[in-house]
Amino acid sequence: MTRFDQIDYYGRMPYARRTIACSITVRGDNIGIHPKIGITGLPRSGKSAVLQKVVDMVTEERERELRSRSGDGTGKRIVGGMKTRTILEDGQRVGFECVDIITGESAVMAHRDIDSRTRILGFGIAPEALDEIGVEAISRATDECEILVIDEIGKYSVESEAFVKAVREGLDEDMPTILTLHKKSRHPLLQDIRRRDDARILEVTPVNRALLPYKIHKLVRETF
Repeated sequence: MTRFDQIDYYGRMPYARRTIACSITVRGDNIGIHPKIGITGLPRSGKSAVLQKVVDMVTEERERELRSRSGDGTGKRIVGGMKTRTILEDGQRVGFECVDIITGESAVMAHRDIDSRTRILGFGIAPEALDEIGVEAISRATDECEILVIDEIGKYSVESEAFVKAVREGLDEDMPTILTLHKKSRHPLLQDIRRRDDARILEVTPVNRALLPYKIHKLVRETF
């Protein structure tokens, strides 16, 4: 258990942040003060849309803060990581690609036309796409950014062992982290994320979809 002897550190923190930091520190396990927020829900429930709304809100607010301070910040980018983009042909979903949020580089990680021994729900899987783009995107974000985003951790992405390892390492960083998670997957990575003491798992539903981004934004900003 971490000893409670960092008086100067906590003394300089606003009361709300100090309370959060104290409650997490006494539990130990190197959890850190920043939350790991998982957005889950049924397929096509709007997980990625909720995530993007949060990213837009946090980025706009943070940029406004930095302008008001004449750019006095950490020198880091605000948001980085990986997002998943649907590939459509004639209005039909035929695959998915992973995209580095910072560089814009992308690669197809699942597609109906990929000839692979690993097929999930009719899609051939290309783990090397995640190895090349997703892993590097997560590593870059932990080094260069204030907030880590990973969209999405699910049936296709966990086929890359390197990606799973990168996600675990990213979660060990004490930085605000927002993830989208497959709702029903029982992969050990998702199970471990759901069990984390610093995780908040929130489900997108038709009822809360419009307001959920504001709740997540508030959770992120409580420690950031």
